[in-house]
Amino acid sequence: MSEQKERIKVLGAGIFSLILVLGVARFSYTPLLPLMQRQAGLGVAAAGWLAAINYAGYLSGAIIASLISDLVLKDRLYRIGMVLAIVSTAVMGLTTDITIWAISRYVAGLSAAAGMLLGTGLILNWLIRHNHRSELGIHFAGIGLGIAGCSAAVMLFSPWLDWRQQWFAFTALGCLLLVPALRWLPRPDPSGLTTTGQKMQDHPPSPLYLRVFMAAYFCAGFGYVVSTTFIVAIVNKLPGLAGQGNLVFLAIGLGAAPACINWDFIARRTGDLNALILAAVLQIVGILLPVVVGGLTATLFGALLFGGTFIGMVSLVLSMAGRYYPTRPAKMMGKMTLSYGTAQIIGPAITGSLASQLGSYNAGLYVAAGVMAVGTLLLLVLKVVETRDARHALAPVA
Repeated sequence: MSEQKERIKVLGAGIFSLILVLGVARFSYTPLLPLMQRQAGLGVAAAGWLAAINYAGYLSGAIIASLISDLVLKDRLYRIGMVLAIVSTAVMGLTTDITIWAISRYVAGLSAAAGMLLGTGLILNWLIRHNHRSELGIHFAGIGLGIAGCSAAVMLFSPWLDWRQQWFAFTALGCLLLVPALRWLPRPDPSGLTTTGQKMQDHPPSPLYLRVFMAAYFCAGFGYVVSTTFIVAIVNKLPGLAGQGNLVFLAIGLGAAPACINWDFIARRTGDLNALILAAVLQIVGILLPVVVGGLTATLFGALLFGGTFIGMVSLVLSMAGRYYPTRPAKMMGKMTLSYGTAQIIGPAITGSLASQLGSYNAGLYVAAGVMAVGTLLLLVLKVVETRDARHALAPVA
């Protein structure tokens, strides 16, 4: 029973760390964006660039994660990242200087990588070492809870607090989340053995598989980032939906919270790649519903669908990466996230530029859906590559 309690605490540390680095430090920017545009003079193009800089920080963190093999160093950087999440959140409320905001968003991106990659890798390593299922659905519930929580908080705070005070309120919330995020995650065991004494071995995929996989994940990153960054502003400008943006962002979070657990079950029955293909197709539908069908009902349904799929794809991909490299799970996670993160820099910048030229964010959603369609085709190609690799692995050596 104590082992099960320890597992719940470790997964709890992961959930709280993701709420901190993604809900507080990163995604609170999305529901606060319209408020900052009204009250702090933040322009449309500048808003897009701040989002892009945030993802540049995330990408930098992914590069660092992909290069580090030392579990003890990863643990130290994870803990530093949790503290930086709080500092970067507080700085957003201290100034209206665009340069300082940019530095703050970059640091928030670094802290997000610490939680998403280093923290996730440490947790997956702990699960495998203690002979638990190498699934991350419960852990990744923290992303959906973070999105829903920050959106609900902005809806709750807005009648009483201005944009600056809300950043400080998020900072206070972050301080509460910091305690379990640090205390409940045990220090790592670098021995490379499970608790029953078995050696943990890596099983890397073929170079072709990895390249196609990274390209597909790039497309997933592009599809995800446009909606999560701009959905509040997009919905507020749709006919008859003014002021409903935060409600829709809340729906994304509510859709995301249980999604990873659901996709773990789906993947057990269909296989990881089939589950990814299904999630990608449903995500395209979720992206397009607000602009193709319109109206609050279709937009909320699209948000639930989007939230229930984008995070499922992240969870499945990072779980697969961790199973390929159980002794150093953040290594392939970092490489995959480099691909995802590059799309996260390009996506907001393109969408912000299109919005300032066309006066509407809608084109960004169409582009995101198109890129996701390409990603779905690449996942189908990946199934062919997987079959080829399996055949080669079984072929007798000449």
